[in-house]
Amino acid sequence: MKKDLVSLQDLTSSEIEGIFTLTDQLKKNKQKFKAVLAGKTLALIFQKPSNRTRVSFDVGMYQLGGNSVYLAPNEINLGVRESIEDVAKTLSRYVDGIVLRTFAHKNVVDLAKFATVPVINGLSDFSHPCQGLADIYTIREKFKKIKGKTLAYVGDGNNVAHSLLFAAAKSGMNMQVGTPKGYEPQESVVAESEKQAKANKATVKIFNDPISAVSGADVIYTDVWASMGQEEEAAKRKEIFKDFQVNKNLVSKANKGYLVMHCLPAHRGEEVSAEVMDSAHSVVFDQAENRMHVQKAILIKLLR
Repeated sequence: MKKDLVSLQDLTSSEIEGIFTLTDQLKKNKQKFKAVLAGKTLALIFQKPSNRTRVSFDVGMYQLGGNSVYLAPNEINLGVRESIEDVAKTLSRYVDGIVLRTFAHKNVVDLAKFATVPVINGLSDFSHPCQGLADIYTIREKFKKIKGKTLAYVGDGNNVAHSLLFAAAKSGMNMQVGTPKGYEPQESVVAESEKQAKANKATVKIFNDPISAVSGADVIYTDVWASMGQEEEAAKRKEIFKDFQVNKNLVSKANKGYLVMHCLPAHRGEEVSAEVMDSAHSVVFDQAENRMHVQKAILIKLLR
């Protein structure tokens, strides 16, 4: 049976560790895997613009010996020009896997339902699983372990926050979320993450102030306050989130040797100060690079 990556709910703790172990091998010996996906083709359906997701999948597929086909928004116009069911069934006859970067999470769910090849969520309004895996992998790489460490997420309880909650909980990492009232992660995500965390002897805590979230943290993570599709809320959100900026004062509450993370693109001077983003504690561009390495492991696991 084919396997998809729609959300990190789809993966077990052992499967996540398997991806990380393979990523270690890929980073150590790129040449060993240069033809592992020879003859394979990956379709990239993007309804949203992208820098890291598109380039990392495109280059990653090339490095594994395969190739990718980029399908821009106007080329498919998913669900308008042609139904998701028909697109899924057609592309399944041509390619070996599909990455969808979209607005509504239901689009990914429906594409996976009708496709007979693996479907990977390249981002939806609910989840960003490849980002979450790359982030936890980066923490593992820097600290040499995950269990017992504490990740503080400060900002909007969005798709990235959801994926980090799932990934941290399944990896045995504590997570503390600090977000304004009314902008917390979805209750169902928090409940499921708490259940997974408890099974792995970790904790999940939600706060409505940033200092409580960052206190005792080993990693401080933030994201933009207004995501794509929320541009009309930008001014309102800027006012609501102003006290949640990751700056020199806030990071001083974290543990010694803390890391600073951001999934990018960043709005310097808003959710994060330039001083903090460019500091020696920042691993922002390491996690961006690891997107490609982790996604290569995902592609091998799903497509081979």
